[in-house]
Amino acid sequence: MTSIVFMGTPTFSVPILRMLHEEGYKILAVVTQPDRPVGRKKVLTPPPVKEEALRLGVPVIQPEKLRGSAELEQILALQPDLVVTAAFGQILPKVLLEAPRLGCINVHASLLPAYRGGAPIHQAILDGQKEAGVTIMYMAEKLDAGDMISQQAIPIEETDHTGSLFDKLSIVGRDLLKQTLPAIEDGTNNRTVQDETMVTYAHNISREQERVDWQQNARTIYNQVRGLHPWPVAYTTLEESNVKIWWAQIGSAKHTAVPGEVVHIAKDYFEIATGEGESIAVYDLQPAGKKRLSAEEYLRGTGAKLQIGDRFE
Repeated sequence: MTSIVFMGTPTFSVPILRMLHEEGYKILAVVTQPDRPVGRKKVLTPPPVKEEALRLGVPVIQPEKLRGSAELEQILALQPDLVVTAAFGQILPKVLLEAPRLGCINVHASLLPAYRGGAPIHQAILDGQKEAGVTIMYMAEKLDAGDMISQQAIPIEETDHTGSLFDKLSIVGRDLLKQTLPAIEDGTNNRTVQDETMVTYAHNISREQERVDWQQNARTIYNQVRGLHPWPVAYTTLEESNVKIWWAQIGSAKHTAVPGEVVHIAKDYFEIATGEGESIAVYDLQPAGKKRLSAEEYLRGTGAKLQIGDRFE
């Protein structure tokens, strides 16, 4: 029976861990990020992978930083046959990469060599890509640069956002890993070197990427809204106060207004002018210091004074 140390943190990783357990692999330990404060009340909250590991009765290791830590020595002492990672959040040190008999593999949520880095799903939607996917790969010291073992692509639907695509790719990753592991165990798996001329990166989302530029066309802004939904969420400003745009769609209003101006107000949405004479229809938003609201709730309350010609910056 192949012994595994599994390393992962968010909900993306949970179905993958569950599959390894259900398939009867010997999971020696689960390594995940430390518990973090969450929400306005800063409640110390365990990562989703920790909760699943505890449910399965698997020991949990939570290093703040893996390199040079006592937790690293603890992992090495387990002498796993294989290390499997899925959105763990840290680069593995060389001593760990070289330790397992079958190596260290990663379930990466992109079609490598495209979108190496920590936000491949966000970036694929931000860039308006038509497909996404998962790559099972050997890990290397360089970020997401290891040899590829297997890949599976799926279409990005027009209504997909980062949250829905995370859920889809988590299942794709689970199933692809299940199919790929037997070949890794018996040494018959493929091993394809990445084409360095085709490499692109998806770095963690910056605050600058979250701010809407109304000069952009409607398609670009729609991709931004859905690429940042449900986290970290696109935002704009109205009267020098931040407003989060939780959900919007490409609008139908044609106009000659300045980008950022309100050009149409309906019962359950309002439209904001974008570049190229187009518009974005806002359906779900959150004014600063307020709870998240539907546009209908907003227009009945806080936004009751919103008028045609008011401008979001």
